[in-house]
Amino acid sequence: MHELSVALEVCRIAEAQVGSDTVAQVVTVALDVGDDAGVEVSNLQFCLEALLGEPPFSNAQPVIHLCRGDVLRLAYLEVDDDRPDN
Repeated sequence: MHELSVALEVCRIAEAQVGSDTVAQVVTVALDVGDDAGVEVSNLQFCLEALLGEPPFSNAQPVIHLCRGDVLRLAYLEVDDDRPDN
């Protein structure tokens, strides 16, 4: 079940990008997953939901965009920075 390893790495990347102090403010973690990426999408979704629902994250939602090819990448992170202009 390498989907768990992929999900753990996605969480590690998210934490590295936003910093450990603000990781709880991550609202959405989006991935692009290709149909030839060798990933079972439903298993990856399950693993991400489990990991993002626990500390240090605060119920961030995974979003998986299906695409063609062997793509597997973090597409974007949505962070709640408490600024009203966003």
